[in-house]
Amino acid sequence: MIGFSETTQTAWGRSSTTKSRTWTPSDVADASAAMAGTRARGIIARGYGRSYGDACLNDQGDVINTSSLTSIRSFDESTGVMCCEGGVSFADIMQHCLHRGWLPPVCPGTALVSMGGAIANDVHGKNQHIAGTFADHVQWFDLLTANGAVTRVSRDSDHELFEATVGGIGLTGVILAVQFRLQRVPSNAFEISESRVPDLDAFLEQLSDTQGREYMVGWIDALTAGRNMGRGVLEIARPSATGVANTPGTQLRVPLEFPQWVLNRHSVGLFNSAYFHRIPANGRRRSAHVNAFLYPLDALLDWNRLYGTQGVYQFQCVVPFETGRQACIALMEETIKSKSASFLAVIKSMTTPGHGLLSFAQPGFSLALDFPRRGSTLALMHRLHDITRRYGGRVYLAKDACLTAEQFAAMYPKAAKLKAVLQRIDPNAVIQSDMARRLGLR
Repeated sequence: MIGFSETTQTAWGRSSTTKSRTWTPSDVADASAAMAGTRARGIIARGYGRSYGDACLNDQGDVINTSSLTSIRSFDESTGVMCCEGGVSFADIMQHCLHRGWLPPVCPGTALVSMGGAIANDVHGKNQHIAGTFADHVQWFDLLTANGAVTRVSRDSDHELFEATVGGIGLTGVILAVQFRLQRVPSNAFEISESRVPDLDAFLEQLSDTQGREYMVGWIDALTAGRNMGRGVLEIARPSATGVANTPGTQLRVPLEFPQWVLNRHSVGLFNSAYFHRIPANGRRRSAHVNAFLYPLDALLDWNRLYGTQGVYQFQCVVPFETGRQACIALMEETIKSKSASFLAVIKSMTTPGHGLLSFAQPGFSLALDFPRRGSTLALMHRLHDITRRYGGRVYLAKDACLTAEQFAAMYPKAAKLKAVLQRIDPNAVIQSDMARRLGLR
């Protein structure tokens, strides 16, 4: 019979710590038994813990650790259709399929995300403007609901439950298996073009031109003010016809917690200047293994320790194209004024909305900023949230640890419909999380 352990848990941002009873199932029967043994504070699924905030946390409640469910049940090399368990990660898929000429159709910023997490957060990648979100490629998933039953859910079988689960931060149940289609690629490499972008207006103009650009992402300097505000580096990539040597890259590990004073506006400013100027003025082209482009931070293990023991808040928003310039200026000015360090700053464009009731993706510009968690950071986050709301945008729940219930409701008007679905399938609120309670969803 499945057992449990009392564990202390945090998420990737390490902004809060919880104590939970954790179940680690080996099969469907174990997962159903864990669901049946839930206490008053409910239960939530957790994969590899790469969400930044409290979506995968359930303080004084129960957690199902799905990272043990890692079987790839089938893969059709002629069509790219894969069926696998919900704990299979993007890293697992890359190892299994890349040498066969297939790539996940949508890749988030780390390969250590489970397939269940990919659906529950409706993840997107650097090709969102072409490929949409992960759910666009999902054919069905098996969902363990609060009553212990396992239901196969597709757009046709139960469209309402499909929409509620996609992007639904795990609140409809535990995703035990999924079938989806991969993308064919000619090799294990990307051809990458890198260029300097002098300011924010130039960046937004470049990001608006998606024609013929399969993958596109920008690193943006979030500290430089004045006429060079918003300068950065634009990367455009496409699969290469010629592969590269499939040698494992060197993985470094952050060996200890950095003192808080290490990351300040001066040290980050020096980093930003060096990162910008590493690209020649006339740009450069190179070939690289797909992992180096899709998952660059995975080469630095435990990089969240750079922010110290207090952790990090990540702010990621998407704002509509129509108000995008004004919104990005306001967000950048607020960040610069705060003098808070943010060297992992990313800007992208999105063109298609997600299909879930709480999907993050919508047409517009996406901006992501990291901030060391200090005394004044929470107030800064709320100011950034209010700017986002003012310009018709929304915050990515996979990265969030700070939204208020009021801010959330304004950004996600379909949340009321999600609550109705949850009332239908889980009237006793068996499935809960710290995020669900914070946002007023449970």
